[in-house]
Amino acid sequence: MSLYVIDDHPLMREAVVMLLRRYRAGANVVELNRLGGVEEAIRQHGAPELFCLDLKLPDTIGMSGIIELKKRYPAAALAVLSASPADEFEDQCIEAGADVYIEKSSGANEIGSALHALLTPDSTFEDSGTTDNKLSRRQKQLIIMLDRGLSNREIADELGISEHTVKVHLWRLFRRLGVKSRTQAVHFARTHGMLNG
Repeated sequence: MSLYVIDDHPLMREAVVMLLRRYRAGANVVELNRLGGVEEAIRQHGAPELFCLDLKLPDTIGMSGIIELKKRYPAAALAVLSASPADEFEDQCIEAGADVYIEKSSGANEIGSALHALLTPDSTFEDSGTTDNKLSRRQKQLIIMLDRGLSNREIADELGISEHTVKVHLWRLFRRLGVKSRTQAVHFARTHGMLNG
């Protein structure tokens, strides 16, 4: 499995590659400056485990890069890195199939922790042990926080983690429950008795 960094800005691409190598020593990290070369790169370097995709590339329009990657490689995690503020594009990117939206202005530690969380298997990333035969303790904690109506920032503050890491936790929770939103997650938890006791 390989990690693919697709960004047309060499400095940003190199920074993300360094972060990925810090968190995944020995990983095969492949750099591309546009989406167009991804199929050939995958033939040469192997199946993708993760894509780090710049939202605005010379050969993409809007969400087209996200849609194309998710359609061709649905099992690979997809992190969108963008210079645009999250309130402008995050919802659209998630709706198109991105797993997490990270602002490039976030800084190395936040970007790195979000990417590390995406690369860490569920069993080691989440607090060990499961509840309800479906959720880890951390996921149960998240459901309760969502039911309380806490924002991502409030959850991050309570748990002492970055907001981007909260988004990755939520992505894993939604995937486990088979839902796409906070509202659906809380509804699922209520109707399946996950908030009792």
